[in-house]
Amino acid sequence: MDSVTASTTPTTHRASDADIGDDLAGDAFDGDAGSVVGGARDLGEAPATRPDAPAVVVPAHTGSLARRMMLIAAGWIAALLLLGGIALDRVLTDLVSDQFDEQLEVSLNAMASSAEIDPFGEIYFNRILGDQRYLEPNSGFYWQISGGDFVPYLSRSLWDEPIDIRENVNAQDPIFYNGRTQPGEEVRIAQRTLGIPGSDVQWQFVVAGAREGVDAQIASIRSILAWSFAILGIGLFLMAAAQTWYGLGPLRRVRKAIARIRSTGTNRVTDPLPLEVQPMVDELNALLAHSERQAEEARTHAGNLAHALKTPLTVLTNAASASSPDLDATVLREAAMMRRQVDHHLARARAAGRRAVGLSRTVVMDSAVAVERAVSRLYPQVRFDIDGSDSAAVAVERQDLDELLGNLIENAAKYGGGSVFITVDAPRAGEAAVDPQSRFCTVMIEDDGAGIPADQHTAIFGRGARLDTEKPGTGLGLSIVRDVAQIYGGDVELAESEDLGGLLVRLNLPRARRGEPS
Repeated sequence: MDSVTASTTPTTHRASDADIGDDLAGDAFDGDAGSVVGGARDLGEAPATRPDAPAVVVPAHTGSLARRMMLIAAGWIAALLLLGGIALDRVLTDLVSDQFDEQLEVSLNAMASSAEIDPFGEIYFNRILGDQRYLEPNSGFYWQISGGDFVPYLSRSLWDEPIDIRENVNAQDPIFYNGRTQPGEEVRIAQRTLGIPGSDVQWQFVVAGAREGVDAQIASIRSILAWSFAILGIGLFLMAAAQTWYGLGPLRRVRKAIARIRSTGTNRVTDPLPLEVQPMVDELNALLAHSERQAEEARTHAGNLAHALKTPLTVLTNAASASSPDLDATVLREAAMMRRQVDHHLARARAAGRRAVGLSRTVVMDSAVAVERAVSRLYPQVRFDIDGSDSAAVAVERQDLDELLGNLIENAAKYGGGSVFITVDAPRAGEAAVDPQSRFCTVMIEDDGAGIPADQHTAIFGRGARLDTEKPGTGLGLSIVRDVAQIYGGDVELAESEDLGGLLVRLNLPRARRGEPS
């Protein structure tokens, strides 16, 4: 059983039904070969490049991974060191200040325990404070006691110059604040309000110490912190740089391995790599294997095409050498045969190329209706019935699906008895109902012809195999259908139609997943 080639199907899924019919009607039958010869395609014409086809643009790189990692590491290191430095500075500064305040409080308590009231109501110490710094003028440590209208009682170190203190303070516990002496020296002040037995006056006890020493200690601590954290930051940054260089080492090895593939002809990346990089290398090796398969398929197609054209060319050469009287008819017949062979291999190559680009999504009913309308113009005496799902979609390019259905539907119209049934998304062989979640979508084409014996179901798919040699054709239609279907991961099954009694063809194609482009 034979079919008419690609010229019986729409040449592109963008064409309208009218265009499909016009293309079919424009094909001419060759009287000797009996095949449809597409007038729109020239055997020697190379495929033209579309002028509006977008140029392949290689995107610019998006920056350096190492630079990104270093910037992130530098940012985090700087932020953490800054926050840590501020916190540590606050802790150490408070610690130094608290120790100084404790010294002042010790002196303040010693003053309170030594203070008494003389017969005139004035305050005095019953013993001298042991710290000699309170006896040396401008030593940096001072005390004074004031209250009521009495003259302030001052340490000798003040040299009769009282300290400016806070007035109207009633603090049973010491309070600490910063102030100045009369000469303008900055001091730390501890002040406390006490009542002395024998006096109704609330006395203000004050001890002051110069801040110069404390500020020097704080400045020294901050300098040490700044240098320490700067060295620590530089060390951490260098460690992050080393970690980045070491961590990106596998990517450099992958780059060198790819360079070796290009320069030495090796076909795989075999270097042992970390777990994070190995999946990418596995995908790369799979891509290389896929490219090798495609190259091998291309060589096989070229060899098959050369072999297929060898016999017609030999026939033409012999006919021309022998000055055969039917040379014209021989040329037409063999040229038609060569055209069909070229169409066959081009269909395989086109399907393989599109399958390699990625899965498509084509609604089967749309393609079936378009092909049926086109074929019905060639066979107006045949009755076509289409039934099934309107939404079933397959992962096949529209043009290739038109090629598949066109060959099968025209075969049914040519070799049937006048009736062709087409069922979209039918149950597979051995199944009672359609499973929408199944992997394959089945299209059934039935006719009421003589059918094909069961023992010929395998042989009929061979190139050039024909059971009815009286009707025009070259025996490539079913071979094209099988090859293109297998390229997309599908298959073709033959059986006897229970309803019409003729041939039943089941075309099983992978069902399109949701979300794939139409």
